[in-house]
Amino acid sequence: MNELVTGDAVVLGLRPAKLPSRALALVIDLVVVWTVYLLVTIGIAVATSSLDDAAVAALSIATFLLVLVGGPIAVETLSHGRSLGKMAVGLRVVRDDGGPIRFRHALVRGALGVVELLMTFGVIACVASLVSARGRRIGDVFAGTLVVRERFPASLPATVPPPPPWLVGRFTELDLSAVPDDLWLAVRQYLTRMTQLDASVGRSMAERLAGDLAARTGAPVPPGVPADAYLAAVLNERQARDARRAFGTPPEPGVKAAPAAFAVPGPAAPAAAAASPLTAAGPVSDAGAPPATGFVPPA
Repeated sequence: MNELVTGDAVVLGLRPAKLPSRALALVIDLVVVWTVYLLVTIGIAVATSSLDDAAVAALSIATFLLVLVGGPIAVETLSHGRSLGKMAVGLRVVRDDGGPIRFRHALVRGALGVVELLMTFGVIACVASLVSARGRRIGDVFAGTLVVRERFPASLPATVPPPPPWLVGRFTELDLSAVPDDLWLAVRQYLTRMTQLDASVGRSMAERLAGDLAARTGAPVPPGVPADAYLAAVLNERQARDARRAFGTPPEPGVKAAPAAFAVPGPAAPAAAAASPLTAAGPVSDAGAPPATGFVPPA
């Protein structure tokens, strides 16, 4: 299968990398890292010629761990999944839900890569990639990652649509730690493809995903908020948290934290508004009247 497909038959806009392209990227990475390792080893040998054998052995082990193990981990962490070889071939390491990897993902991949790639010359990694339906090696399985192609046709779906402005920043206190990656993946792909779905099918899927997401967070969906708008707002909150952790981006000024669950006064949202896409849920008008969904932001 060339494309990732969720359980709801929603096509993911990222394609798993094939073994030949991954092997080419690995060869480039190994040439670079072994060249650096040899140069550093020669430099250390010249600088420590007067040391005893125990000190030289300790420095050799430290050089191996820092250059051959720590180097790829640092590169993948800082570049969010793009080593030199992957950049040259057009690949990237991502999480199972399509998001950028973090240090823990790169650490697991790098630690297992010592056995898969360095000690067995890539034999174990090749066998695992051939057996896996998505071409994942053992390090990817344990880290929850996937190597995908970045260069794909422009006809594939664009990014996830943003949430309505009146919902941005309203879920800053939600506990998202219990939400599994496969649920994030389903939410992301529904939002990407919701305009291509039948109205009744899309509404049913959005309500089911919103119910699953609310059950995982422990806070119900706010009354009067359409399911698709709720999904977009919560996913946007998760992406904002990822950006703050990765880049240290401070919260946007003027965004107030709101409780995870809040009551919304006013009449219930009309059925037509609940079935409409995200653009149907707009901000409060200048006259102070509630939007079509019946949602009134807390004062």
